[in-house]
Amino acid sequence: MSAKRPDQLRGAIDSGKTRDKVAGRDPAAAPLGTDEEAAGTPVPPAAVAQAMRDETSRPAREPRDTDAKPMAFPPTLVVLILMALAVVALIWWLAS
Repeated sequence: MSAKRPDQLRGAIDSGKTRDKVAGRDPAAAPLGTDEEAAGTPVPPAAVAQAMRDETSRPAREPRDTDAKPMAFPPTLVVLILMALAVVALIWWLAS
């Protein structure tokens, strides 16, 4: 696959054609072409071609068993429980 425009490269990445992930939306903070679009200048085809070579040069990653397992107990929940316990302890201490 050869992408000539940044949106074609993004489509190849999202569809899994670059072999580094399963098909699905892959949000990027600043995808290729963002700065050029803001400046009103086109992305050089050589830059898109280099990005495509970089994306497809890695060997395909095999999914690991841990990739599919959700986290057993989210760390945010632990922090919220500890904060709630601290508030209860503070109220109990002030009341006594």
